[in-house]
Amino acid sequence: MKISALALPVRQLLYLCGLLLALGWLPPAQAASAELSRIEQLLTQKSFKPRTQAVELLAVTEQAEHWLTLLLDGQLYYHKKSRRLLTAEGLSKGSTAHYLLSGEALTIDKTRAFKKVRLNNRLRGQIRQLLAGLRLNASDPATRLTAIDTLLDKVTPQVVSQVQARASVETDSKVQEKIVLILAIATLQTPDAQGQQQAITTLADSLEPAARNALTRFVEATPDAALQQQAEQALLDIDQQVRFYGMAETLYFGLSLGSVLVLAGIGLAITFGVMGVINMAHGELIMLGAYTTYVVQQLMPDHIGWSLAVAVPAAFLVSGLVGIGIERGVIRFLYGRPLETLLATFGISLVLQQLVRSVFSPLNRSVETPDWMSGMLELNPVLSLTTSRLYIIVFCLMVFFALLMVLKRTPLGLQVRAVSQNRAMARAMGVRSQWVDALTFGLGSGIAGVAGVALSQLTNVGPNLGQAYIIDSFMVVVFGGVGNLWGTLVAGLSLGVANKVMEPWAGAVLAKILVLIFIILFIQKRPRGLFPQRGRAAEG
Repeated sequence: MKISALALPVRQLLYLCGLLLALGWLPPAQAASAELSRIEQLLTQKSFKPRTQAVELLAVTEQAEHWLTLLLDGQLYYHKKSRRLLTAEGLSKGSTAHYLLSGEALTIDKTRAFKKVRLNNRLRGQIRQLLAGLRLNASDPATRLTAIDTLLDKVTPQVVSQVQARASVETDSKVQEKIVLILAIATLQTPDAQGQQQAITTLADSLEPAARNALTRFVEATPDAALQQQAEQALLDIDQQVRFYGMAETLYFGLSLGSVLVLAGIGLAITFGVMGVINMAHGELIMLGAYTTYVVQQLMPDHIGWSLAVAVPAAFLVSGLVGIGIERGVIRFLYGRPLETLLATFGISLVLQQLVRSVFSPLNRSVETPDWMSGMLELNPVLSLTTSRLYIIVFCLMVFFALLMVLKRTPLGLQVRAVSQNRAMARAMGVRSQWVDALTFGLGSGIAGVAGVALSQLTNVGPNLGQAYIIDSFMVVVFGGVGNLWGTLVAGLSLGVANKVMEPWAGAVLAKILVLIFIILFIQKRPRGLFPQRGRAAEG
């Protein structure tokens, strides 16, 4: 009797445990593990439907951010037979992966035994929204700003509740602005007319695409004529601001192109103005500066950030020495014979191009942009400035004023100005005009090499790089005034802006043709350019 009396409670206890297991009343750790195992099985299915279900289940787990990030980054794989998930940046024979649930390491022997967990566009959008909601409470303001930017794309009731919960504790002003924007978009979807009116006023001050889209949908859907008119006026105000910032962006691109033209033409302005030499090899001197940048980066691959600081003086020396060699070896025998000088320098340009092809091959070379020059400077949602172009504008001004100081404040500059104004008088005063010619040609060639450093950050480096800028260089020099540095600066920036202003409606090729026609007509009226140079050039 004792045994049977004890057996009954034991049987009841076992039955109760079984019932609890059937109902899912497991300890929290075991329940979480079982849920993750279920999610794992869903993610390894071939269809996208179970994967969508897995993402929804994953969103409420503690591992949500980690798993969703792996999914979005394409770092989640599964074994075809065991259906176990693994994490890896990429699968290759001999690489190491880790099982997601256990963390156990695995060396890959056969890549065919594994398959990546694929996503479609709908799932990617859903994951981005979920991650944004999870990161909305991050400690880093930049992370919260990125998260709320993602939430702006699709304002749902869930997003609104998350944002409202964050609004009372948010301290960053930029995030607060985006929160106000999301709440205004949500208010437009309510029947509250007064709230809609205030929301339209709020959205009218925003340049975010989401604000404009929300107003457009509201205009199409609202039956209220007054609110519709207010929303239409808000859209007109936004469009006007977008056009203004579009013009500012065009001006910025024009200034960056003009800076390149100034750098390309400023060396030519010196040699042409002082010596009267039409140097058709000027473009190849620019090309040598660009190739010097490429060689410097190959010599110091672990210090790309410092490579440009080394490349600038190196390119100046290489192109400058080549320029002095050209002047001493060829041009000094052809002074006063411009046609022969043009033909000789054209031949030199072909020789330099073939030399580069023989040394570096005819293929283009890519020069890496340092990290500190990469990225965008975002002023507002519709105006972003490319950092590399901003640095080139600043670099152009630095080179210009440095060259101006050399010509105005150094003995070489004094002798250059003396020879350019009156060669015979300068020689009578003891100036060695031949050396002045050589150093001037070397200085102009060195500046061309420095221009090649800047161009290497905007385009690929190849044997024909200089040919694309030689005509533009001559246009800048002739338009600004032969030998006048200020004229070169004004002309280069003006032609760059004119090109970019005309490109949207005329196209790049026609814009260049129109600029060339303008310069031809301008020279008919003012043959000496905007700022005529006094001295020998004027006397000729």
